[in-house]
Amino acid sequence: MPKFVVAPHFRLQEWVAEQKGYFTAEGLDYEFREAMDSTSGSGHNLGSKVGAYQTFEAGRTCNVSGACHWTVNVAASNGHGKLYADCYSVSPCGVFVPADSKIKAPADLAGVPISVGYQSGSHYATIQGLEQYLKPEEIKLSFNDGMLFSRMELLIDGKLPAASLFSGPYYFAEQLGFRKVIDTTFMMASMVTGTPNPEDVRKYFRALRRAQRDIDLRPELYTHYYKKEFPVRFHDQIDTRRWGPGERLVFEPYSKETFDESFEWIERHGIFPPGEMGAGNYEAAIYA
Repeated sequence: MPKFVVAPHFRLQEWVAEQKGYFTAEGLDYEFREAMDSTSGSGHNLGSKVGAYQTFEAGRTCNVSGACHWTVNVAASNGHGKLYADCYSVSPCGVFVPADSKIKAPADLAGVPISVGYQSGSHYATIQGLEQYLKPEEIKLSFNDGMLFSRMELLIDGKLPAASLFSGPYYFAEQLGFRKVIDTTFMMASMVTGTPNPEDVRKYFRALRRAQRDIDLRPELYTHYYKKEFPVRFHDQIDTRRWGPGERLVFEPYSKETFDESFEWIERHGIFPPGEMGAGNYEAAIYA
């Protein structure tokens, strides 16, 4: 039986579970592997309109991985894995602009290119946040700047007027004085890929549950793990002591009602072309 592949996803829980030996304590025979080489920045700019969904299409290299719940819903509906429905997570996210930007309020973002990841959490969440203020035609998203760390670097280098950031980049932008124009916190889900032993999947999530309790109790002991996945060029600047705990795992069911409502929202907003969203059948999409 091959080892269960554990990969962190720009969050703290896997790093804490590894450090504290929780995977081993659960009896999980595993390999710890970084899915994307964040420290060098490679893998974060895969070209225009390449985001989280496309990485599921290409096939991820770990047994359980995370992405925004919208993309996981559609990917699972198209047979690219199975949605793990016994847990979801919530990630702080926001649209940031430079401190000296003339953009002060969400309405000021009308017509302004906002860098997001294509068919990724930032894509959906930015629309969801801004449609309270702007007409659909006023929301201008840019899909040309890569994924999370790529667009963070471009924003810091003064090459973008606005960008959606979450996880460590969210806190780093705050540290550097970038202004958060609107909060777009969103829900994430987990995708099971391949054919791992179901008991191994349960062991993995039991270990993460223990890690989540540790983070809730003393987040300041663990925020240094953000540095593990951060581009090296920023290591001398980041002060993770000032940062928050980021994505939080919630061990409650991701229900059929949540799935159906989210699927309808995606379809209504035309984020996927007609016929490319899959069956949208909750029972067929979930891991059981």
